[in-house]
Amino acid sequence: MSVTADMVSSLRRPREVMRRHLAQGRREDRVLIYLMASCIMFFVSYLPVLARNAYLSGEDMGPQLGGIILAWLFVAPLALYGLAFIFGLLLRVTPCKANLYSVRLAFFWSLLAATPFLLLRGLTAGFVGDGPQLTLVGALWFVAFIWVFLGSLSAACKGVE
Repeated sequence: MSVTADMVSSLRRPREVMRRHLAQGRREDRVLIYLMASCIMFFVSYLPVLARNAYLSGEDMGPQLGGIILAWLFVAPLALYGLAFIFGLLLRVTPCKANLYSVRLAFFWSLLAATPFLLLRGLTAGFVGDGPQLTLVGALWFVAFIWVFLGSLSAACKGVE
């Protein structure tokens, strides 16, 4: 299936999608692409906020844009790899049989699968600003991420590979 179709399917049946991904074999390049695509989407979600702030303050958004690019495209991937490693170590003390690759795949795929809600959050922050709407959409993103992540981890813990 295509990535976008898998993203939609993950919101309904995350275990099934993760089993399919794990059945394709160990592919570190695919895991890295999922992570980098997620980080690019995080960057894109900040653009409406930066545009709003630049419009309201009358300042140039260039310096802030450079900082966001640095953060999401260079620093965040390293930090997220570290976080996935910590998740993998924490799972070692549980009955879960997932290896570090499966945990990375589940984590990075969950980030990517929840990005439609992240982009909606960015648009809400850009057009509406702070308020209950932004909190609601942020909560939707978090719930979608946790749903897909726990479902993916469940499939990864079964040892399907």
